[in-house]
Amino acid sequence: MIALKENEEMIRNFNIMKLAIMQPYFFPYIGYFQLMSAADVFVIYDDVNYIKQGWINRNYILANGKKHLITLELQGASSFRLINQIRVGGNRGKLTKTVYQAYARAPYFKDVFPIIERIINFDDDNLARYIANSLHTIAALLNLPTKLIVSSGIEKDNYLKGQARVLNICKSLKADEYINAIGGQTLYSKTEFEKHSVRLHFIKTKEITYRQFHNEFVHNLSIIDVLMFNPLDEVIKLLNEYEMIE
Repeated sequence: MIALKENEEMIRNFNIMKLAIMQPYFFPYIGYFQLMSAADVFVIYDDVNYIKQGWINRNYILANGKKHLITLELQGASSFRLINQIRVGGNRGKLTKTVYQAYARAPYFKDVFPIIERIINFDDDNLARYIANSLHTIAALLNLPTKLIVSSGIEKDNYLKGQARVLNICKSLKADEYINAIGGQTLYSKTEFEKHSVRLHFIKTKEITYRQFHNEFVHNLSIIDVLMFNPLDEVIKLLNEYEMIE
């Protein structure tokens, strides 16, 4: 986990070319890590408002051959509060047990479960730091060279919203390319980014399938699922299974 002082030092010393920004998600799907791997610097967007029914504290795993939603309990969760102002609740033990029961027979369970267990039981109740720790841990597991920093440690205009704030972060970090998930095509204007001398790209994850026990493949599950059913070198290869759209 990067402390604020280290965050500031990294910003000063790193020559950023490609930048990506995303809210901290709870064990996100592989496309999140594809976005991370495509960037030189990945900003964990911890000082924006919490989104209810989003992916900040929940995701899908495979249980009994079907999608099963796991949710990290929160305290003080509100769309009027920033992500880094919310605290983690008390269901870590239940989550650990759920993952154990779902994947105990998975081929890479013995390698992966201890890592997932440590992540779930990370001893910090601040939601932003808790999720950031999981992202750092999985990024290290996947040997990603990407630098991860938190947005709350970046000098910027916090009164700006949406695209304007993203462009302000790009300016602050001197990024000349911005990469976003494909869903951002409706949110960001290529013309507006060009006005600020920033090239805009979007990542679209290719069709990814692998064997999950003996059932029909279930798409778009948490990175937990990918790690449980694939050797690490194969997961690293899957990080490149995307299209870059201009």
